[in-house]
Parts: sequence; structure tokens; C-alpha cells
Amino acid sequence: MATKIVRVIARLNVGGPAKHVVWLTKGLQPPEFESILVAGTVPPEEDDMGYFAADTGVTPVFVPQMSREISAQDALTIWKLYKLLLRERPDIVHTHTAKAGTVGRLAGLLYRWLTPAALLGRPRPCRFVHTYHGHIFHSYYGPLKTRVFLFIEKTLARIATDRIVVISQQQRREIHETFGVGRARQFAVIPLGLDIQLFAEWRTRGRAFRDELGLRKDDVLVGIVGRLTEVKNHQLFLEAVSLWKERFSSDSSGGSVHFVVIGDGHLRNALHEQARALGLADCLKFVGSRRDVENVYPALDIVALTSRNEGTPLTLIEAMANARPVISTAVGGVEDLLGDPLSRETNASFVLRQRGISVPSGDASAFADGLDQVVVDVGLRREIGERGLQFVAANYSKERLLEDIKVLYADLLNEK
Repeated sequence: MATKIVRVIARLNVGGPAKHVVWLTKGLQPPEFESILVAGTVPPEEDDMGYFAADTGVTPVFVPQMSREISAQDALTIWKLYKLLLRERPDIVHTHTAKAGTVGRLAGLLYRWLTPAALLGRPRPCRFVHTYHGHIFHSYYGPLKTRVFLFIEKTLARIATDRIVVISQQQRREIHETFGVGRARQFAVIPLGLDIQLFAEWRTRGRAFRDELGLRKDDVLVGIVGRLTEVKNHQLFLEAVSLWKERFSSDSSGGSVHFVVIGDGHLRNALHEQARALGLADCLKFVGSRRDVENVYPALDIVALTSRNEGTPLTLIEAMANARPVISTAVGGVEDLLGDPLSRETNASFVLRQRGISVPSGDASAFADGLDQVVVDVGLRREIGERGLQFVAANYSKERLLEDIKVLYADLLNEK
């Protein structure tokens, strides 16, 4: 008999979590599994990745009242999820991201205990798994709201969670040891996976996007890929580009250096205004969201990330799958992804690692220094890119992700 999975995510907005849940839903199907994906509403200011689910052959069940922000409709969301669980009778409820983790596990508690057999100590048999793709314990909300959310997560970990999945060892240390969520035995580290075959022809792609931007072959293109939202901190990227122009632009050899912001979000207008104020119009472009990422990454010479908080950013993994060198703030699981420091690193403001450059969070000056290091050193770019490609091919395939999740579910269901 197939193991039935109900997978819940707050919304299928642009980003790694949406792809993650779609791949898992598609990959865990009969005869061994039966998977249902439940998703909420994508707000108007965010790009909807429903097309990705459709292209993959996944049809989610939508709960319109479920969204990212807290609202009075959350009670209705919990009730609808509870009714869905009664109808589907899953073996495992697996929630992804903070909001879905809250409403999904509360609905799961109702499903488990609202049965006459519970009076005899026999609740409905169902296991609960929650995946942290990132977390909201800093850099999202104010201190009071953050403390409330942390209390909720600690409580749900204790009363409504059998397994807590994190996507890097650094994330496990941060969530469990720093913030005190969950018990050590609850945690499983399962790195992200991606469709590596999508980028198999990276060597022959990229020309079209560079032509679209009007670039020459020897021009250097630095890109940042992600939602235009506070936690991604594009403001830092623009500040770093401005500092780089002041300090180093005259030292760059060969072609010109150009910058591109790929993505959309509610900070679009504010970031356009900041770029104008910093005088970046001559070297930086905003191109909005792109669905053809297999053509975008190969066109970039360097991929940047400036987030305040991350789990393991899919954009860096995708960049590595295209042998692109990366520079990123050292947050969440980024250091695990970029690897150990190299002995050849000499500048204390940034760290040269096996598979990229890491920079202290919020430090635009250090970011500009690290950026110049990888802009001027073509050989370093090639070395970092090749090491990243080998690392991702060995560790981040979609097939490995599916096998890891299958093992997790089997172990969970075999426990007494």
C-alpha cells in the first residue's frame, strides 16, 4: 500500500522552496508513494511560480486563505487543512516554510486527536515533518514579533513535530543550538537538490542574454538573482557596486564591468531610486524575473548574494551548477556551501573559500573588496567555478534529495 504524503507550503512564490516541494511531489508517486501538494495564495507583489508546478505535471490543491502574513483567516486555513486531512487520511504531513509549518501542524494536531479513540489513548496514526528552508528568527521582523514566532516554533517542535529537516549543518546549529528549537534527536540534515540536467549545456548557453544586455565578449557581467525583498538585502549589493566603482573600476583590465539585478518584488521602485541616487545607471540594469534561468546563469561571469538570512540559497547552487564563481554574505548555510577557507586568502575583510568568497553580513566595503578580487582574477574565477560545479554534481542532485527523503520517511514510519 502506498504511503500517502500531504505536503503543505504557504505559497508557490519565486524561490527555492517552491521548486523543492514540486520536485518532491512529482518524485514521490505510486506505487511507493501518493503525494498531494497544498499551497496558499501568492500576494500580488510577488511572482507566482504556479507555472513551474504546471510544467512539471503537479497540480496543487489551493487553500486561498493561506498566505505569508498572520491574519484572521488563519483559523479558516487551519479548519480547511483539517478537513483535507480527514478526507485524505495521510501517513505523513510534511510542512515547508514558517507559515505553512504553523497552520499545517496545528491542523495536524486536530486531525490526530479529534477522534473518539483518542479518549483511549489511540490518536490517529500520522507523522509530522517540518522543513526549515530558512528561518524567521532574525532579519525579518521586530524583536517582539520575533520572540512570539520563536515561542510558537519551540512549542510546535515539542508537541506537533516528529522530524525537523534542515538543509545544512550550519542551519541545524543555528536553529537548535542558538535559538533552542527542538531536541537534537528530532533533526535530520537533508541538503537541497536541483535538476542538474537543466544546466547540462551551460557551456553553449548564455550568449542570447548577453546580447540582450548589449555586452561584448570580454565584458564582465556580475549578477544577483532573487526576490526584491528586505531579507535579500539588494540595498547592500547596490552600495557595494557603488564602492567598487569608486575604488577599483579604473583598475579592471579587458572589457567593461557590468551589473544586473534579476528578480522582482515590492522593493522594485525603492531599489531603482537607490541605484539612480548612487549614479549606477551607466553600469547596472534591472531586468525583472526570468523563467529561462538555464540561459541566464551561463551569461554571468560572477553571481552575487547579499542576504541577511538564508538556509542554503538555491541561487548559489544553480550558479555552481553552471560553473559560475560566487560571492556571498556569510549567513545561514552559505559557509557550508562555499567550503573551507583557502590558505592563499590574504585580505581580512573577506574570506576566499574553496568554492567562492564569503563576506560579513551587512559589510558593503568588504563586499566591494571581495568583488574586485574575483573581477580581476580570471584564473580564480575559473578555479572557483570548476570546484563549485564538481561539488554540486556530487551532492545536490534532485535524485539524491528524493532518496534522502524516502529514507527519512521509512525510518519515521518504522519507529514505534
